[in-house]
Amino acid sequence: MNLSALSFFRTLRADRGSKQFAVIGLGRFGRAVCSTLHGLGYEVLGIDADEKRVLQTLNDKIAVRTLELDSTNPIALKEAGVFEIDTVIVAIGNYVEESVITTLNLKEGGVPHVVAKASSQIHEKLLKKVGADHVVFPEHEMGCHLARSLTKPGILDRFELDPDHTIVEMLVPEEFDGKTIAELQLRSRYNLTLLAVSHDGRFEINPDPRQRLYKGAAMVVIGSNQGVECLPA
Repeated sequence: MNLSALSFFRTLRADRGSKQFAVIGLGRFGRAVCSTLHGLGYEVLGIDADEKRVLQTLNDKIAVRTLELDSTNPIALKEAGVFEIDTVIVAIGNYVEESVITTLNLKEGGVPHVVAKASSQIHEKLLKKVGADHVVFPEHEMGCHLARSLTKPGILDRFELDPDHTIVEMLVPEEFDGKTIAELQLRSRYNLTLLAVSHDGRFEINPDPRQRLYKGAAMVVIGSNQGVECLPA
């Protein structure tokens, strides 16, 4: 499972029925977004000012269309039809001025939902001030993930629902080895609910309480952060 990806892709509002997205900035982050959305069956327009990146994205077939244009030019964005797309992802993380101007152009052009990548906290504040609907901070998120993985090595991935609640994918700890789900009493002891358990390389959703867990398998739980921290390593 890739729980961390949920924190980004839930912001794209695919549930609104939109099938079209534009990604501006085709570096590693932008290409990853293009590739994932395209793989999910959505129409993706890839945009970059660098001709090589545009051609590479087209050759790799991770976008339906690609355009080479300067996104700081509102006229170029309008003529390309970008303002008519419901959701645009600004993935120009390392060039603050271009990122902020592009985001401003998109909001002033009437794009309903703009997701922008930030490279610093100041960059994040600027993006929000010019109207970005959602700002992602991959470096910050990765830093938090690394710190947690060092202190809780059994946790493989996590997705924060809110400041107090989390979905966590983790390895079954030694203390749980050979015990049934019912015997663990996760809800009463840790205020957690077991959502899934891995079996033969696949996850079984809502497993039978009589099922035994074994060390090394993966399990997914949902509940309070405090409960997660109390789980055995």
